[in-house]
Amino acid sequence: MEPNISFVANLIGDNTRSKMLTALMGGKALTASELALEADITSQTASSHLGKLVDGELLVVRKQGRHKYFQLKNGEIASLLEMLLNVSSTINNPKTKTGPSDPRLRQSRVCYDHLAGELGVVLYDSLVKNNRIIDSGCETKLTESGMQFFKEIGLNISELKKSKRPLCKSCLDWSERRNHLSGQVGYWILVDMYNQGWAIKDVDSRCILFTQKGLKQFKKTYQIISP
Repeated sequence: MEPNISFVANLIGDNTRSKMLTALMGGKALTASELALEADITSQTASSHLGKLVDGELLVVRKQGRHKYFQLKNGEIASLLEMLLNVSSTINNPKTKTGPSDPRLRQSRVCYDHLAGELGVVLYDSLVKNNRIIDSGCETKLTESGMQFFKEIGLNISELKKSKRPLCKSCLDWSERRNHLSGQVGYWILVDMYNQGWAIKDVDSRCILFTQKGLKQFKKTYQIISP
């Protein structure tokens, strides 16, 4: 029996549910009330839609005290949504500029659990140029040189290899239409940026806000010339 594509398509295809799913692309867990605001609906209606998304295994729900928090089930769901953003923006407005209108979102944003936007793409390009990763279109591999490089800047490669999740994956960027880096290494880079104090996650959006000093250090570390 073949997988039922229409089941997933119907879950995502509803306008209200698609707004909720997109709101969760930042990787942050949100309550039903917060997602109701994102979709501009009542809390009761939101609960009904969220129930369908949880039953359909697109979302997971976590209970903490009296509150329930909703998250995308995994990175595969996030990748699917990012791909749909790519496709839908091209089909709806093929002559318009792709991606978000907010210049901050275009420059750097969270794509589930890794860096996206202009800086995500130039990071990927620099890693390829300096032989840290090998880009084969849909497949991305960490080189021996890349392993040594990341080890020197604090990444424990041996620990990551214990996980079944790929070390590196390419993710087609919604606004730039070129690859940025996901996978365990992509996640580590994002977390390390926060830990180093180079950038913070905007409270009200998917924007990643770099300090002036942090941006310089980020570019220096990863040998980024532009933008």
